[in-house]
Amino acid sequence: MSDRITAAETLVAAPPAAGSPHVDAGDAGYSKDLKSRHINMIAIGGAIGTGLFLGAGGRLAGAGPSLAIAYAVCGVFAFFVVRALGELVLYRPSSGAFVSYAREFMGEKGAFAAGWLYFLNWATTAVADITAAATYAHFWGMFSDIPQWILALIALAVVLTANLISVKYFGEMEFWFAIIKVGALVAFMLIGIFLVVTQHPVDGHTPGFSTITDSGGIFPVGMLPMLLVIQGVVFAYASVELCGVAAGETKSPEKIMPKAINSIMWRVGLFYVGSVVLLALLLPYTSYSGDQSPFVTVMDKLGIPDAAGVMNLVVLTAALSSLNSGLYSTGRILRSMALSGSAPKFTGRMNKGQVPYGGILLTAGFGVLGVGLNYVMPGEAFEIVLNFASIGILGTWGMIMLCSLLFWHRSRDGRVTRPSYQLPWAPYTQIVTLAFLATVVFLMWWGGGVGRTTVMCLPLIAAALVGGWFVVRRRVNDLTR
Repeated sequence: MSDRITAAETLVAAPPAAGSPHVDAGDAGYSKDLKSRHINMIAIGGAIGTGLFLGAGGRLAGAGPSLAIAYAVCGVFAFFVVRALGELVLYRPSSGAFVSYAREFMGEKGAFAAGWLYFLNWATTAVADITAAATYAHFWGMFSDIPQWILALIALAVVLTANLISVKYFGEMEFWFAIIKVGALVAFMLIGIFLVVTQHPVDGHTPGFSTITDSGGIFPVGMLPMLLVIQGVVFAYASVELCGVAAGETKSPEKIMPKAINSIMWRVGLFYVGSVVLLALLLPYTSYSGDQSPFVTVMDKLGIPDAAGVMNLVVLTAALSSLNSGLYSTGRILRSMALSGSAPKFTGRMNKGQVPYGGILLTAGFGVLGVGLNYVMPGEAFEIVLNFASIGILGTWGMIMLCSLLFWHRSRDGRVTRPSYQLPWAPYTQIVTLAFLATVVFLMWWGGGVGRTTVMCLPLIAAALVGGWFVVRRRVNDLTR
């Protein structure tokens, strides 16, 4: 694979003159092949992922119907985050996204922290996605005897190959992945509504509110379990920021982005909250488990021939879509960092298809470690990486809101001009969202188990970031001097 060294790679990222827009060397060299339909479906696909299709089963079993409330609350804050990112994108589109904005408003140290927290998010999410894909594949008898780690390796290899070709292939893959996910969810919801309206029995249970009331109500095991699953629910929204990264490879972000971002709110309400409510109405929460997608569980209980198999294929697609998105976004983020000296130099390289293959391969390399995790402990792999991915997500969202807050402050001083598309109720929205993210970290610790262990690893993560900065700071200073 030949390297493509753009002119931007020889530029120094010198601070721009007063009043001039910030210039990020990592934004040069990309094709602008993503169209409006790609961005719109990427926004949809980012809001519908593995966290809903696989994770909702275990959370329903643990928290009951109150899970819908958790999805609604987290969905509001996810919308605030992506709306804040959207305002920054309209101010200055960048493939480096929030890393580029952190560089402008917080300096290179902020960009370094933002970028590596995002990498932590997607490197661990890649493990979760290939674990989910392998778990789904075991649904079919033909794959039941194949070890989970082999299936995970196959999933990684297929998506990696497709991601390295060109951004146009990525856009097309995500477009059709999103079409499949949305189509399947709409079909499921129509079937679920029909079953509830007609009172058609499902596994001996009559669908309706009686299914909830007869099983202990909305909070069958109390309110605490609902609070404790919030960190997992945050993981379900992990890809909402992806459309901000993709904006750097589209020709008219100022026209496309507002429509795509604004639609996220009603999609969250319809697909996440609506589907969880239907699941709770169709079967008692005790019928679900973390070992199987709740949508597959319902179809299986209905006894419709091949329906469960079709739905399982859909949720497998969702896992592959999420993995595809993670490889795409980390490739762009790492390239932005590499050209400023805060990531390995090879992650800044591009191939003939204008794809930053170095960063993509680095993320895929951590996915291979996930294959090993699936070999050592297949039963716990998903839960372990879910918690570490949540830390990365919380850190990334926190950085986005900090950048948004600093952007707002600069606009008050007249140093920058906010676009007409703005985050409402600033700066209170940013402050409340940051408080919510801190609360989620506290809930992870309070819940004990793997979550507490993960939070206790925060000093190690902070130490790794500080140590990493001292390793790269001389190179960063040389490039930015």
